[in-house]
Amino acid sequence: MTGKIIKGIAGFYYVHDGEETVYECKAKGIFRNRKVKPLVGDNVEFEPLAERGKGNITDILPRKNALVRPAVSNVDQAVVLFALTEPEPNLNLLDRFLVMMQRQEIPVLLCFNKVDLAEQALQEHYRSLYASAGYELMFLCAKEGQGMETLRERLLGKTTVLAGPSGVGKSTMTNCIQPKAQMETGSVSEKIKRGRHTTRHSELFYVEKDTYMMDTPGFSSMYLEDIEPEELHYYFPEFATFEGGCKFQGCVHIGEKVCGVKTAVREGNIHESRYKNYTLLYQELKEKRRF
Repeated sequence: MTGKIIKGIAGFYYVHDGEETVYECKAKGIFRNRKVKPLVGDNVEFEPLAERGKGNITDILPRKNALVRPAVSNVDQAVVLFALTEPEPNLNLLDRFLVMMQRQEIPVLLCFNKVDLAEQALQEHYRSLYASAGYELMFLCAKEGQGMETLRERLLGKTTVLAGPSGVGKSTMTNCIQPKAQMETGSVSEKIKRGRHTTRHSELFYVEKDTYMMDTPGFSSMYLEDIEPEELHYYFPEFATFEGGCKFQGCVHIGEKVCGVKTAVREGNIHESRYKNYTLLYQELKEKRRF
């Protein structure tokens, strides 16, 4: 039989058969010998055992892709969720995630939640900031169900990673899309305006046929890995339009005097926030390479 790993805990892998049944499986020793570890999202072949609901994974089918953080494979798209306010978006964290997805060639749908708490002008600010970079945006109120049906339609037939910091409404959104998920929802601290982490492990939730969604833990800090500083600009798609104005081939848009990207920033054609985060990430990667 074939199925998809939806959860892995303490050496057990829970395989959904694509219909209604989940099997608790162990991975056969051959995977350890091959130094291959099953991931949530893996499509696998497994053998049901005589004991009902139990099985053994016999093979991992070829992966479309594999992410390190969150540890998941065969992702079709990422839904990145931030709140418009309470908590205020950490744009450096957001841009880090967008770089990671861009590098993996995983399409991103950028969602801002809690529209009921923010002025329309704030929506337009973030729309201008990220639509100009080529990202698709949605503005939602998960608590009231606003935009949820449209979002659900975007999930159909795909495996989607839902990512974002704590307190922005990921669990509320997951429960709205799939009530059976019964994710624990957390409140935002009134004192520090930050959310409490409520997701403790990576798990795919079955929405309907061929449709899975994952709420991800541990999004508060993300470190870029396996990226050379000189290639970082490729993952800021809005830069490409203006790179023809650079004097030198291989311009990294930092210290060069004649630079089309820097000119675009000065003229307001590239948002200063995006460029500032680019320079911070570039310096971080340079420092990491030194050591």
